[in-house]
Amino acid sequence: MVELLAPAGDFESLKAAVQNGANAVYFGAENFSARAYATNFSGIELQKAITYAKLRNVKTHLTLNTLIKDEELKESFELAKKAYEYGIDAIIVQDIGLGKLLISAFPDLEIHASTQMSVHNLQGVQELEKLGFKRVVLSRELSLNEITYICQHSKVDIECFIHGALCISYSGQCLFSHMIGGRSGNRGKCAQPCRLPYTLLENKKEIDKGFLLSTRDLCSLELLPEILMAGVKSLKIEGRMKSPTYVATVTRIYRKYLDLIQSGKPYEVEEEDKKQLLQVFNRGQFSIGHLSNHPNQDLICKTKPNNMGLFLGKIEKYTKNRYITVKLKETLKVGDSIALENETGIYTISELMENRKKYNQG
Repeated sequence: MVELLAPAGDFESLKAAVQNGANAVYFGAENFSARAYATNFSGIELQKAITYAKLRNVKTHLTLNTLIKDEELKESFELAKKAYEYGIDAIIVQDIGLGKLLISAFPDLEIHASTQMSVHNLQGVQELEKLGFKRVVLSRELSLNEITYICQHSKVDIECFIHGALCISYSGQCLFSHMIGGRSGNRGKCAQPCRLPYTLLENKKEIDKGFLLSTRDLCSLELLPEILMAGVKSLKIEGRMKSPTYVATVTRIYRKYLDLIQSGKPYEVEEEDKKQLLQVFNRGQFSIGHLSNHPNQDLICKTKPNNMGLFLGKIEKYTKNRYITVKLKETLKVGDSIALENETGIYTISELMENRKKYNQG
């Protein structure tokens, strides 16, 4: 069975993933996680998270996926040992030294090679297979052809990202954040400098400007049947820094389409599901990342680096008394948040009226 693997940055997100159809969840502990600024789990909370998932037949993966310094090796090992005693199903690592140590100490525990290891070819997968790794999370820079070739020629389970944020750099190879801010992504503290505005110069002349390194988020819903045919065993949703609502929505929708594929019925993605994914989080629509076998000319969104939601419509008129007339393309509801292009503020719909009377949405 193909595994749907969902993120859990805190306990509410963990519950959201489990209750919306995840086969497995991944989360970090108090240290050595590539998402150091997520809430994460420590001590009794780690045990509680593992127990909650296992009682509901959902596997748990602990992310110890940062580079480990010599003086940290003992502490990281002890953390892994504690998780093993609590019943963790797998540990994801970036540091190959820590990985070899855990494989030797816990032969019945699955050790997975993180995407941070930058494994992007068959030779890398085969070397990790020899060392005893049970799964390899491939770099996000691979095409479906490359993923298929690796799956066909290796014995370990292959895991791939199917939805969420992408890096502009090769997975696990970015030093940009550390160079300009002293915070390393390989130590779990990326400051996301790729989401900042830049100006592109040629011979000291400005030729472009904006968020020139900010990648659109990945959405592979349309390619899901092909990803399964490639032989991928685990489908990973990015988002340990995202909200429980995001985790619930994305997990639920991918669960729906995985079940559809396995049912043998015709595969067709509904527009409403695409809208829900866009509404919960998108950076200027979605991208298929590097999954295509051709270069992606639509990878970057230079106009805005954070969530855009859905395009609601255009302002047609603005009066002196600050009334605006908007031609809507989507339905508005009380409680919806809206933003205007080129403005930083966010407005919440508190009341809807029609012909000067309160509009009843019921």
